Amino acid sequence: MAERTTREVILQIMLRVTRDGEYSNTAIREALDANRQFSRQERAFIRTCALGTLERMIEIDYIIDQFASVRTAQMKPAIQNILRTAVYEMRYMDGVPDHAACFEAVRLAQKMGFYNLKGFVNGVLRAISRSEGSISYPPKTNLMEYLSVRYSMPRWIVKRWSDEFGPEVTEIMLKAFLKTRPLTVRLRENEEIREQSLASLRRQGIHPSKAPYLPYAYYLPETRRLTELAAFRNGQLYPQDVSSMLVAEAAGARAGDNILDLCAAPGGKSLHIADKMNGFGMVEARDLTDEKVALIKENIQRLDCINMHAVVRDATVFDPSCEGKMDIVICDVPCSGLGVVGRKPDIKYRLTLDAVEELILLQRSILSNAAAYVRPGGTLIFSTCTIGHMENEDNARWFRQNYPFRLESLDPYLPEELHSETTKAGYLQLLPGIHECDGFFIARFRKETV
Repeated sequence: MAERTTREVILQIMLRVTRDGEYSNTAIREALDANRQFSRQERAFIRTCALGTLERMIEIDYIIDQFASVRTAQMKPAIQNILRTAVYEMRYMDGVPDHAACFEAVRLAQKMGFYNLKGFVNGVLRAISRSEGSISYPPKTNLMEYLSVRYSMPRWIVKRWSDEFGPEVTEIMLKAFLKTRPLTVRLRENEEIREQSLASLRRQGIHPSKAPYLPYAYYLPETRRLTELAAFRNGQLYPQDVSSMLVAEAAGARAGDNILDLCAAPGGKSLHIADKMNGFGMVEARDLTDEKVALIKENIQRLDCINMHAVVRDATVFDPSCEGKMDIVICDVPCSGLGVVGRKPDIKYRLTLDAVEELILLQRSILSNAAAYVRPGGTLIFSTCTIGHMENEDNARWFRQNYPFRLESLDPYLPEELHSETTKAGYLQLLPGIHECDGFFIARFRKETV
């Protein structure tokens, strides 16, 4: 069987995500694993084109609809995605000439069996290429539609954010999601090990740059696979956004603490907390499936973490053996994930308001159990990787009203540049573009002693 071309692989990824409902990171990883014949440059092209097309898909469909006799939504999935990826190449990949993107799209349509539609594909793409400077967008007087199309975010999400944060902040966030950010990694808390890690990376030709807020947070240029780096294999670094690292800071764990992380996979927050405890105390990391817990265990082993273990547990099922015993409980609950759409663009297309409301019920179920596990005077950290009042501030208010906990200031635990009126009150909503990290929410609760 002939090996697939890069554009065939991109098309298969797009079909798996847009037609079959698979997650982009899974589809891309499996596609690259199944096609190891590609060079590093070709693999980067596949990843960039697939993720970029997904990221800009609302805008791309809007452009195609201006030049096609059939609306994008009514096209056959293969033709739809051949056009989408070609338009992305033409508009956002400077190394691909328009004529080459058009030629490859026509050839791919023919190879996929759509010989009678190759003229349609050719005509639409050539018309878009000729009209590069005159493509129209919704007017700014129709602000919600303009922001939705210009930044490829579903209109209902744009409206919701605009109502909660204002249109100016919303546009700042939308711009930030479309910017390319380097990989963020967490080095070990121990300063000597940290310096060894940096030296190891430099020996392999990797030149880290400092990430904001935390002394052990660094950016790595994505020129090498993590598994090729000795510092990664030796457990000296862990890929993790700064926003996620701040959860361990907010927890304020001390050596000897008994800590429970209810929704831990892949284990980054638990590993970070365990590292802060210098090998003393214990962190129990739980998650729902064998596969997720196996991933946590793999990371525990790689980082040689002696004060942490992982078990399979459903966080929505009450565990009486933990009642009143935990110094700290981490509730990084399942959420809509809107804070990380810059990394996982397909999230924004699969999410609905009904799904958010179902998630809120799940989150409250987990929080209800967590409340019982915290000892009197202990701490509960509630966090999500999303943006919006319903899953964050509203849930924090609900929890405070229904359980014997009070919000406690985050200021003693967070870097000074993040201090605000809300951190003094006990919670922080991180916003991309406003803060130098993913969108994230963190609240710190203290359990009453009487």
